[in-house]
This record gives sequence, structure tokens and C-alpha cells, in this order.
Amino acid sequence: MVDPWLALEIGVDPAERIAQVGVAHTAFLTGATPQRVRDVVRRSWERSMPLDPEGTPPVDLVDDTLESYRAGHPLAPVLPIFRDLLGGIAQDGAHLLAVCDTHGRLLWVEGHPGLLRRAEGMNFVPGARWDEAHAGTNAPGTALAVDHSVQIFATEHFCRRVQRWTCAAAPIHDPATGRILGAVDITGGNHLATPQSLALIRATARAAEAFLAAHAPIEPDVVQVSALGRDEAQLQVGGRRIRLGRRHSELLVLLVDHPEGRTGEQLALDLYGEDRPHPVTVRAELSRLRRVLGPELLDSRPYRLRCRVRADFRTVTDRLERGDPAGGLDAYPGSLLPGSDAPGVARLRRLVDGQLRAAVLAAADPALLAAWTATPAGTDDLTAWEALARVLPPGAPRRPLALARARQLAREYGVSRATSLQRRQK
Repeated sequence: MVDPWLALEIGVDPAERIAQVGVAHTAFLTGATPQRVRDVVRRSWERSMPLDPEGTPPVDLVDDTLESYRAGHPLAPVLPIFRDLLGGIAQDGAHLLAVCDTHGRLLWVEGHPGLLRRAEGMNFVPGARWDEAHAGTNAPGTALAVDHSVQIFATEHFCRRVQRWTCAAAPIHDPATGRILGAVDITGGNHLATPQSLALIRATARAAEAFLAAHAPIEPDVVQVSALGRDEAQLQVGGRRIRLGRRHSELLVLLVDHPEGRTGEQLALDLYGEDRPHPVTVRAELSRLRRVLGPELLDSRPYRLRCRVRADFRTVTDRLERGDPAGGLDAYPGSLLPGSDAPGVARLRRLVDGQLRAAVLAAADPALLAAWTATPAGTDDLTAWEALARVLPPGAPRRPLALARARQLAREYGVSRATSLQRRQK
């Protein structure tokens, strides 16, 4: 069975494959449908289309800001694991070891000095943004986008400066919440496109997650709820990890948001609005949820959770209340249950997104604005794109993209708010 995440099948001539995909890449940029390209690569090219294929990723973090950020990152304690498993390869003069955060920002890039200097030519340096939104198709960025380990081979890269390289990367998850913390990557030449390198990077990611799980603080009485960036919430309780259905996810989020409890009628209104069904329907859903959670966790009259809860959306708002928009954004993989149309969930989703957006705009920090505009909630945010264009200096590589996106959104929305930015660019 062919592994779709592996760049080259055994026996395929690398030079021939480079030429085939190169032709497909050129055709794709002219609007043609690419032929003989892996599905994971084709879909990534489609996501990368707003980018200039001749461009390089921007650098978001430098100097003290970079040092402070990565020192406090959850993957910092795992760095010795990466070095133990991949460090020898990274020092052989043919490979680089890289670790990025959940936004694709490179935190560490290590290897032979000569290879590091070559990588600087494409901004493969600490602090640079290598998510797909900024660097196009590449192993760490695509691994984050699809939440799976992947190899990207030579001309499969969207940006041409990267097409002399081959890389393999795997996402790393928080064992408690399942949230992506970042990715680990090995980058080198075409010889890297082997099953062994992909297996090695997968094993390294698993070792990192095992290390994080073994060193996580033990809180037996705390229930972990993950509901950001996913349509079905994930619950961790008593060593169990439970994926809830959509309706149970909505009920759980509403109960977390109302620790004082809710009546059946209130929950019916939260779930269905004015078209709420008979209270028996909601009680039946709550009864099924109690069987999933366990009777000791869910009380009734009113319905409320009988345990300490740590929810990811509350982590975001708590950090914002402490005046930490960067921390809030780092804890935000996406909107709260984005597929839910339950009125109570929709109100809470708007509240969390709105608070985070307001904090990012108020901070007027280029890195935060760039990270916000890379989220599903921020990608169509005209105000944020305009703010990003304003705070970036005239020579910043990302500024033309921000200006272009602001103009595009202004046209789509039928407003002329980007006019002043256009004049400033001239």
C-alpha cells in the first residue's frame, strides 16, 4: 500500500520526479490542473496560491523577543529529546534540525554552520514564519496544516527558493488537550526522501509527546476540555480521553461557561433558540452526556459540572484578562466549535474571538497581527490586515502582501478604507 505522506516510492528516479513535479508546478501557477502530483501537495499548493512563489517567508521574532518567546514555549523542555534523536544527523553537514510553534514560527534551527548559511538564503532561520500562509508548501507548515507527518520533496515546495531542499516534519501535540504545540522537522537534500526519514521524524514526535505526558503536572481532579478549532470537543478525565459528539460538545461548553448551573429550559434556549423543543429532549441529551462523563461529574437541578474544569477557551480569555495577548493567541488554535449554530455557543464564540481580536488590534504588534490574520477568524479581517500594513516598515517583506490582502478585502466588502494605505505605499 502506498503511503500518501511519503514523497518518493521505492524505485522512483528522483531526478525524473523532480522534473515531472516541476512541470506540474509551472502549469499550476498558470491556472492549469497539476498532473501526477500527490493530493497532499496539490491541496497545499491551492492553499498557498495567494503567495508569491518567488518570495521568502517573513521573520516575526528576533533577538530578545525570540529568546524570551522560545524560553517560555512548551516545547523548550523537549529540545534535549530532539537533539538526542536528530542532533547527530543535523551535524553531518547534510541536514538541519528545526522546531516550530503552532503558528509555524521557527524556534530552533540547528546543524552544520555551512548548511545553516545556505538556509539563511530562504529565511529558514529562527523567528521566521514557515506556516503555509507565509511560506507555502513545506514540511513543517504542511504538517501543521493537515495535522499529520509528511515529506515534501524538492519541486513539491510552492516557493521556488525552497525547491532545492527536501524535508520531513511531524506535528507535536499537547498530551492533555490534543492541541498542536508545533512541529519537528529535518531538512536536507533529495536523499532525505526515504521511508526511514519519515519514520524517524514520526518516532521523534511520539517521543516528544511521551516526554510531555510523563512530565505533565498531575491534577487528578481536573477535567480538561478542548473545544477551540474543532467541531467536536475533546474531554480528558481520569486518564481517559473522550471525543464528544456535536450536541454533547455544545452542552459541555455551555455548562463550562455557566459553573453556577443551568436549568433544562435555559439549556434548551441556549441550544435551539426560540425554536427550542420540549424540555424532555434536552433532558434526554443530558442523560446521555451523564453516561459519557460519569454520574459523579454532572449534577442536576440545576445542571452543572461537579468538578474543576480547565477549558482551552477559558485559557484564552484568562490570559487576555492578565494583559497577555501573545499568550492568548498562542492558546488559540481556532474558533470555539466553529460548526455549531447553537445560539449560546455562537454568542460565546463571538465573545472569545472578539476579545482576542480587540487585544491583538490594541497591541499593534506585527507578530501578533500576522498570527491573527493567519487564523480562520482573522483571514478575512480587513481592519486587522490594514493594521498589519500600517505597523510593518516599508521594506518589510510581508507588507506588500498585507496591502494586497487589505485591498482585496476592501473590494469584496465594497468599501474604500484601504485607499489611504494604497497612497502610503506609493
